[in-house]
Amino acid sequence: MPAIQTFIIRAILGAVFGILLMRFFYPEAPPALVVLLCAILVGLSYLTQYLRRRKK
Repeated sequence: MPAIQTFIIRAILGAVFGILLMRFFYPEAPPALVVLLCAILVGLSYLTQYLRRRKK
């Protein structure tokens, strides 16, 4: 799968889960905090991929 397609899928899933988590646990959170959580989720997905590939 091309890298841009992987990024788009991860960004969409990160945004969806980030919004759901923030609205469920912190409904009054500012939008900037929601965007930060979405970016952290996408970054963590790349970190786990790196760690998984490094073990092989």
